[in-house]
Amino acid sequence: MPKSRLRTLLASGLSNPLVSESPDCSIVPLGNSMFLVSTIDFFYPLVTDPFLQGQIACCNVLSDLYSLGVEKCDNMLMTLTVSTSMNDEVQETVTKAMMQGFVDTATKAGSGVTGGQTIFNPSPIIGGVAMSVVREDQFLRPCRSQKGDLILLTKPLGTQIAVNLYEWSHSKPEILGKLNPMPSTEEIMQIYSKACSYMASLNRNAASLMLKYNAHACTDITGFGIVGHAENLVTVQHESLNFIIKTLPVIKGVISIDQQLPYFKLRVGESAETSGGLLIVIEREKAQQFLEEFSRIEGRDAWIVGEVVEGEKSADGQLRNTRSLII
Repeated sequence: MPKSRLRTLLASGLSNPLVSESPDCSIVPLGNSMFLVSTIDFFYPLVTDPFLQGQIACCNVLSDLYSLGVEKCDNMLMTLTVSTSMNDEVQETVTKAMMQGFVDTATKAGSGVTGGQTIFNPSPIIGGVAMSVVREDQFLRPCRSQKGDLILLTKPLGTQIAVNLYEWSHSKPEILGKLNPMPSTEEIMQIYSKACSYMASLNRNAASLMLKYNAHACTDITGFGIVGHAENLVTVQHESLNFIIKTLPVIKGVISIDQQLPYFKLRVGESAETSGGLLIVIEREKAQQFLEEFSRIEGRDAWIVGEVVEGEKSADGQLRNTRSLII
């Protein structure tokens, strides 16, 4: 379904006007300047390690809270499907490992899992609900971008290509045979391992810094790709602006794959990501401070990827002069 049609359908079923301020979370006023911020997400398998799958799923669920600068999640619920296509022994091993990866990551994030829902399904699926009760000064309304702001990204792009490349190396070598040069097993593992490391890392520190430096807007990069999520974010801004993406930080090795295969559209910012980084809009004068402190805390870089200009609430068609930054 096209993104524009999906947004229209979703908006038609929402009764809370505050939801329109965030493309990622529900924001419900509770009175006395308190708000309930909540979100839900779930995932089909995308990696071969079920424990890692649980970690990635938890990171991705929490990222919606982090995109509002909410760095503390009060509670999580787990959504889980037990695979009916596995024998009893494998079913138990996979299910336990996914659950443990999810719970361990929730604990690392300073939260906990207190319940949820489990069903049977041919494919093992895991995800959950994240929620937090916050004061007005404990979260950022992501709709206050201004002309001249800079746009930051906290994780590189290319996770979809990385996981597909790894899968093809085991199940569809004929696709790899179309690549020239064909990546070696070592190169595939390097790309895949780097992608997994990013997908399983929390965006919590970035959320804390967003609040510290009073970011004007943010979203996390997932299924719609960087341009799709930039479009979603720009439409909720109070002012009429355009988001111009000038740089695409990418995992080393994925651009060559994207150039040779028609599946992903990474170079135009449309490739889906899983547990991607935060796309943060921040005052130009504060951007470098944010990047320097982020680098000290995380031990890795974030990047300036674009800027905010006057416009008609669009991020589409702004990639003509985009450059790739290899990470």
